[in-house]
Amino acid sequence: MERVQQVAARRQRVDRPRRSGTHSARVLPALALLAVLLGACGTGGSGPPTLNWYNFPDDSGALAGAATNCTRASGGRYRIAYHKLPRTADGQRQQLVRRLAAQDDTVDIMGLDVTWPAEFAEAQWILPWTGEMRRRATEDTLEVPLETATWRGRLYAVPYNTNTQLLWYRSDLVPRPPRTWAEMLDAARELARQGKPHYVEVQGAQYEGLTVWFNTLVASAGGSVLNTTATAPSLGPPAVRAASIMRELAVSPAADPSLSNQMEDQNRLAMESGSAAFELNYPFVYPAMKADNPGLFAHFRWAPYPAVDPDRPARPTIGGIDLAIGAYSRHRRLAFEAALCLRNRQNQMTAALRGGLPPTLRSLYADPALVEDYPFASEVLASLERASIRPKTPAYQNVSIAISHTLSPPSDIDPLPDVRSISRQIEDALQSKGLIP
Repeated sequence: MERVQQVAARRQRVDRPRRSGTHSARVLPALALLAVLLGACGTGGSGPPTLNWYNFPDDSGALAGAATNCTRASGGRYRIAYHKLPRTADGQRQQLVRRLAAQDDTVDIMGLDVTWPAEFAEAQWILPWTGEMRRRATEDTLEVPLETATWRGRLYAVPYNTNTQLLWYRSDLVPRPPRTWAEMLDAARELARQGKPHYVEVQGAQYEGLTVWFNTLVASAGGSVLNTTATAPSLGPPAVRAASIMRELAVSPAADPSLSNQMEDQNRLAMESGSAAFELNYPFVYPAMKADNPGLFAHFRWAPYPAVDPDRPARPTIGGIDLAIGAYSRHRRLAFEAALCLRNRQNQMTAALRGGLPPTLRSLYADPALVEDYPFASEVLASLERASIRPKTPAYQNVSIAISHTLSPPSDIDPLPDVRSISRQIEDALQSKGLIP
């Protein structure tokens, strides 16, 4: 677009005549050409406006299909263009931040990681959902995913999908799934003593997954990373307990030798290879095991995420994507309407069945079409209803880095000093000391 304007401007400068009579004759065609070129750069010319939807790259076709479905359902009032963001969460956030900081009015709908709404809302880059739009956005929507989209009491996005971890295990090695971390580590030690596969696969690399592991354990122990107003760290005995469990696993026979480098997909591959007995991971591992190792799939089972205490259920940290409307959009009303369409029953069902992304609409978990492909649907729903969320703050990136860097590698964790260090770093982050990544 900018290049077209520059070319047209240069054409006018080069063609500028010395006599006024010739000036008019030559400038009019140039202006006509400029109008045609600018029209070609617009959002559809005389046709319906184009709503630009920026979201994670989806190889299943579910997102592209949703854009097509909603374009058709609009009855010609708008069309949705799905733009793929980079594959990594950091790359996605970076591109959106750059566009919004420049007040890009072509950003209409955004798929935000559940950790971003607070940051984007505080920067006034996204619009709140109010009135009838808010009512429709919250109807039949699970409460915990809605919490990720809320900041200072206002709803700033609508949950598109969600995610939660379960305990996956081999029934040929473990006839009854462990209920707590202590039971699971004891079972792993006994399997190791017998010379059987015994690893507990979990995300131990120095990245967001390590923060999620710690946050889940802290919440499961009855604590939280931040206080209720997100103004100060709230780390205490539950955090020390969480760090102690992480270290206990890391120095036990249950630890995969690659623990400090492992992410979700490496966990999946290790389980599929037959070297592990347990895996803490998202539901995408189920269809993957079915396709990659049918023999082992016959013994692949699921159970609730293990608890820290036997009398307190675990509170896994959820993931997912929330749809937000750009504050500089030229088509705000249509963008709100389109976002609701993108996350309707049909499109959430398709995303679940094709992409393995758990829906945020409660009623879908009783739909036979979902249960057929998601035999663990009831466990996912139960997990989502008692789930925890990541620390909700505009400074989340710094908070996450403080946690993942301090606790890496897990085998070197010194629980009490490390928790104190994390607390100091979070205090600095909340006071905007240091650089925001």
